[in-house]
Amino acid sequence: MSEAIRQVVNSFDVIDVHEHHMPQITLSRDVNLLKLFQQSYAAWTSNVLPSEPKATHDVVSAPTVPTTWEALAPYLENSSSNSFVTNLVRGTVELHGFSEVGITRENWEAVDASVRSRHKEETWPREVIKRAGIGRIITDSYLDPIFEPRAALGENYDAVLRINAFAFGWNPQSRDHNGNSGHALLKRLGMELNTFDDYCDAIRELVRGCRGRNQVALKNALAYDRDLNFDEPNERLAREAWGQVSPSGSARKAFGDYIVDLFCRLAAEFDLPIQTHLGTAILRGSHPLRIAGLIERHPKTRFLLMHLAYPWSRDLLGMAFIYRNVWLDLCWSFLLSPSHFKLALHEAIEVLPDNSRMMIGGDCQHVEESFAAIQFARHLIGDVLEEKVASGYLRNGDAELLATNILGKNAKKFFRLS
Repeated sequence: MSEAIRQVVNSFDVIDVHEHHMPQITLSRDVNLLKLFQQSYAAWTSNVLPSEPKATHDVVSAPTVPTTWEALAPYLENSSSNSFVTNLVRGTVELHGFSEVGITRENWEAVDASVRSRHKEETWPREVIKRAGIGRIITDSYLDPIFEPRAALGENYDAVLRINAFAFGWNPQSRDHNGNSGHALLKRLGMELNTFDDYCDAIRELVRGCRGRNQVALKNALAYDRDLNFDEPNERLAREAWGQVSPSGSARKAFGDYIVDLFCRLAAEFDLPIQTHLGTAILRGSHPLRIAGLIERHPKTRFLLMHLAYPWSRDLLGMAFIYRNVWLDLCWSFLLSPSHFKLALHEAIEVLPDNSRMMIGGDCQHVEESFAAIQFARHLIGDVLEEKVASGYLRNGDAELLATNILGKNAKKFFRLS
């Protein structure tokens, strides 16, 4: 990397547009080395979490058990080449002083002792975020979608409103894959929900109040719950689901389609973007083209499409070129496959219509993993920009400008951050 590009990429304060920082996880004082692995993407090497959503909640709520080498070995020996594992190891050993040797049979107890000790310190999460050069964070607290982040996490946090539970709100007992009830969430805010119309009115007030709760976007993670083909709203069929314990499949889908469409209309009205999970989730329904109809119906709504829609990144880039209400959140894609990320970023630089279209996030729960993710993203973005300059595609100044846009300037404008 040229010295000028290296300086910009490594020193610019990141606006991290996607984390899962939550008080009960990120601020927990009861964390050991094993817990870091269990509550990270490294756990996906042994648990097929996207198709078994209950496992996600179980891992989050499970008590901390003592670390043993036998518990670590599936990650550090069996899955040592996996990118999620290497990322977490890289961040953990750098932060805890074991960069020269990694985590081994000989030193895991010392690494574990350091993790337990530092997590007992109230200042540890803030210290790590500062070392990562992250100036501001937007978090998705999926365990509490109406969570107001700043009282617990700090003034440098904003949040998103995850809409999944509300798309399942035909009955007070119906819940999304994280166990959230749309009815329960709305009632916490003092909403009366006697009729379908009450429910839709309550959702309008929910979105109207987002900025007051420091929620700067909506989040559609329904790829973990259902197919992302959102049909034209059918209000009659959606109303059929209301109040039913077990509505028909067609009524249930129509209800979700109608509510998602309502959120999209309200997002445009209140100038809030919608983050949308694409790619690896329920694979048969999470291809980016499945959401194309929704994007076309809402040209005034700003969609931030996530994860480079791996493994369908080229399809996503085609959409981002055609639909000018689409932006890209590069989060997580570089953790899954750094080599694919570099290829896709090369193509994105060439295809996207302007320099405003890309942002980054860590997409993690613990600060060690967030630290490693953002540091790695800086490295990979720098590599790609260096290659673009070396080939003559970009001038140094253009590459530096693009770096600052991806790392923070685009996010500040896109999310209307003060």
